[in-house]
Amino acid sequence: MALVILDRDGVINKESDDFVRSVDDWVPIPGSIEAIVDLSRSGYRVAIATNQSGVGRGLFSLDDLEAIHARLCQMVEAKGGTIAGIFYCPHAPGEGCACRKPATGLLHAIEDALGESAAGAAFIGDSLRDLQAARAFGCRAVLVRTGKGRATLAALASDGMHMAAWETLPVFDDLAAAARSILQER
Repeated sequence: MALVILDRDGVINKESDDFVRSVDDWVPIPGSIEAIVDLSRSGYRVAIATNQSGVGRGLFSLDDLEAIHARLCQMVEAKGGTIAGIFYCPHAPGEGCACRKPATGLLHAIEDALGESAAGAAFIGDSLRDLQAARAFGCRAVLVRTGKGRATLAALASDGMHMAAWETLPVFDDLAAAARSILQER
């Protein structure tokens, strides 16, 4: 079964500069839940790899984070889809962990938990650290313009050396468009 990896904030749900701290703060981007359902129902295993430094910063608890993830899973399941697993880094920046993207610890955790290689899997994100983690692990990096995606694309374009390294990067307006492209590959 093929694997697709998604970042959470800015890809599945709206980004917040104040952090998504509770179920009430968690607002899906239009079409994102349906995109996950479509991927899942088409035979893809969908895993989520997300940095959640708000836990390490004391802004919200692991219980709050688990409630958000339960809500996400409920929404996907209510439409007939499944999320294979949600993997998160709860550490604050600077803690030196191996799981905070752009490190690849979350991708190793996905492989271990799902018993499937993440190498070659599409990894859909909105930030440079998502793209870097994907590339470092041998995933296919995909950028969406939602969340921090437009700013990421602008930053890459303003840095000629970085843009050259990413010139074949697929870029989509949102997760729904990225999912449609992945589904057309089958």
